[in-house]
Amino acid sequence: MVESDSLAILEAKKKAAAEEKAKLPKPYNDKEDAEAKIAELVKQAQAENKNIILQAGGNWCIWCLRFNNYVQTTPELKEIVDKNYLYYHLNYSPENKNEKVFAKYGNPGEKFGYPVFIVLDKNGKQIHTQDSAILEDGKGYSLEKVKDFFTKFAPKS
Repeated sequence: MVESDSLAILEAKKKAAAEEKAKLPKPYNDKEDAEAKIAELVKQAQAENKNIILQAGGNWCIWCLRFNNYVQTTPELKEIVDKNYLYYHLNYSPENKNEKVFAKYGNPGEKFGYPVFIVLDKNGKQIHTQDSAILEDGKGYSLEKVKDFFTKFAPKS
């Protein structure tokens, strides 16, 4: 009896996650040349005196989609990001693993899972890798922890 209950609960959780995933924006582009895009962002970052955040993950990853949605729909966070960073969703998926780009940054997904954040300065130099797990709070993210992360690695004026 207990086993069938837990199976039913598991199926219900899977269904809820699939429904949530279907509603969230899909910011990752598996067709994009990530290397060329990052080079373009470095030029833009130099001109605008901003740092770059690479949010590595994919449209298959519920936590990646949740984080993107959280930042986009939380005015306080969106303001910090828009003011200080160029933000790029670095795709990792079966269709496009971007192996060369990930290798350049030490393959952080292998160590931390996804999403993982790679912060670059305006010259494209990697200055920090952030495990997203420590930013979590329940089934979402902690406003204070995320705000601290974004503030800590903003460019120094």
